[in-house]
Amino acid sequence: MADETPAAPSNGADTAQPNLALQNVYLKDCSFEAPLGPRGDGNWQPQINLDLATTSNPIQGELHEVVLTVTVSAKQNDKTLFLVEVKQAGAFLFQGLNEENARRAIASICPAVLFPYARSMVSQLVSQGGFPQLLLPAVNFDALYLNAQAQAVQPTSQATN
Repeated sequence: MADETPAAPSNGADTAQPNLALQNVYLKDCSFEAPLGPRGDGNWQPQINLDLATTSNPIQGELHEVVLTVTVSAKQNDKTLFLVEVKQAGAFLFQGLNEENARRAIASICPAVLFPYARSMVSQLVSQGGFPQLLLPAVNFDALYLNAQAQAVQPTSQATN
């Protein structure tokens, strides 16, 4: 009986599949500030502002560090109640990704992986600071990425009209 296993191609580059793999997750930096402490007039209805930013740095070879910075501020009656900043990082292996897929991974996929860790840390810091629990809403990083792509194309198309 003949072995029906197909022969592998001699050129390994042809069989390389794109791969994005999480290698490590870690807290890179965090800070919590409560200028007035957890004082309140009993009317807890702060204005919450959420800012997100993502950066990427090569570590070695195909290994990249992606850092999601989550900044949350709470103000009530023009007074800052607290300010939290969490830099949640991950080491990701980028294998066989073209430039477009790497950009999408850095702006959408990696932050989506890191956000639950950052969200948990923000909640923990706010609670330990003496404030009511803060649960950040889910973030659709794919939509944010597509929106940013559309805005980047829009000024160019308007300039040509």
